[in-house]
Amino acid sequence: MAVRTLEGQVALVTGAAKRVGRSIALRLAAEGAAVVANYATSNAEAEALVREIEAPGQAGGAGGRAIAVKADVSKRADVEKLFAATQREFGRLDILVNNAGIFFPARFEEITDEQWDRILNTNLRSHFLCSQAAAPIMKRQGRGKIINISSLGGLLAWPSYTHYCVSKAGVIMLTKCLARSLAPEILVNSVAPGTIHFPDQPSGDPMHDVWAEDYIRRVPLHRTGTGDDVAGAVAYLATAEFVTGQVIVVDGGRTLV
Repeated sequence: MAVRTLEGQVALVTGAAKRVGRSIALRLAAEGAAVVANYATSNAEAEALVREIEAPGQAGGAGGRAIAVKADVSKRADVEKLFAATQREFGRLDILVNNAGIFFPARFEEITDEQWDRILNTNLRSHFLCSQAAAPIMKRQGRGKIINISSLGGLLAWPSYTHYCVSKAGVIMLTKCLARSLAPEILVNSVAPGTIHFPDQPSGDPMHDVWAEDYIRRVPLHRTGTGDDVAGAVAYLATAEFVTGQVIVVDGGRTLV
């Protein structure tokens, strides 16, 4: 029987209903963790994820425990309700994966206040609010892991995505600051994915296919990433005990070229 490295632990994944968040939630469940699957609007997808986790023998599922909790994690009141629900259901929290995020292009000269605030609130403020809510729970337990999903865009400058790049660079610096301020009980790290492809993913950007083709051509591994690639890095950080304040770049070698 395979060893389930997270047996008995509880993981909260924000933005868990689809794509990267879903892959992360399934991987942590497969490792034995009970999962709190947060979502904002994707109720049907979140409930389907819970059923998959709870069904023995299904992909990513091991007959585990999971709940879906609706919350806009860019709002403090919603975050407080999310963490209260986690405490009521499971009585503890071992792993927080701050995954909720959005991505859309805008020329710098044309970025509106609403677009700027929407990106920063969803991609950065949510990480701050959830980490602040998780910290006292984990401190009382004497241990915990916070894993922030940043992006290659937090390390490289993408002119058509200035607002996005700034938000993800903020996530990386937040990770480093929290790693120092919450040590030694809480380890804080980040995973920075490159281009991740999902068959059902609408790009909303006419240049998306061109970008993906260029990415595949340029990177040493000659492919885009998958949700499982990101989930594998998260699973490693969920078990690592001597790693904090680090950014694991999951990009097929894009930062090398």
